[in-house]
Amino acid sequence: MGINEIVDLETISSKDTMMHNLEGRIKLISILLIIIFCVFSNRLIVPVVLEFMLLIFMYLGQLPFKESFKRIILLLPFGGFVIMFQPFIHPGNVIWTYSFLQITDAGLNWTILLLARLIVSLTAIVLLSSISPMQEVVQSFRKLGMPRDLAMILSIMVRFLFIFYDELRIVREAQKSRNFDIHNKELSYKWRLKQSGYSVAMMFLKAYEKGENVYLSMTSRCFSDNSNLYDAKTDIGRNELMYMAVIVVSIVALQLIVMFYAGSLGYFGIPLSL
Repeated sequence: MGINEIVDLETISSKDTMMHNLEGRIKLISILLIIIFCVFSNRLIVPVVLEFMLLIFMYLGQLPFKESFKRIILLLPFGGFVIMFQPFIHPGNVIWTYSFLQITDAGLNWTILLLARLIVSLTAIVLLSSISPMQEVVQSFRKLGMPRDLAMILSIMVRFLFIFYDELRIVREAQKSRNFDIHNKELSYKWRLKQSGYSVAMMFLKAYEKGENVYLSMTSRCFSDNSNLYDAKTDIGRNELMYMAVIVVSIVALQLIVMFYAGSLGYFGIPLSL
């Protein structure tokens, strides 16, 4: 992800919609509730309904579905790499076999459930990052009891992320202006590796220089361990209460359906956990 993509993400997360205007703690808690409920449920109906609800929230937040799905697909391999082995390593009734490989019904059911959980979790994370600026997420964690020092580190890290990508862009443009291309096969691999090492070393020096400038700036403004970080004052109003009520009622309704009507849901109501 380049600096342009990060700026675009910040632009999307700063829109003026009903979802964007919710209080940061409410957005964070609601996403955590959805993920926790989805992970602990072993019925396929739960992630299916939760995913549909998250898509509705995306629509209300006027988020571009195409870009959101691209981000979900980019994140999918991180958990999908582990999931892809599940059909072959769990005992059960063999439904497909080839050489030494075999897929069991229990392994396939477990794989489907894990994949559904992963998609819901990634959709929830993408939704949160798309309706909440990164600084607001850090402030929300701090309001919910995150240690002050850790909150300050995260806050500074968020600010430095844009500076880092901007500096990296300047270095890459300087290299391109000198016709340097790390993927050029006509150049010696050892020489290209050495030039890349120089670039990394330069980024470390620039990071150190930026850190010193920030430290001197904070010191000149009398910053100390007892200084308070900026904290946007927001209140929890009617919209936040209605939003949380929708989340809680949906979770309770889903749990009741699973408890009393699972038999009429077919495959979606069968326990798929091992």
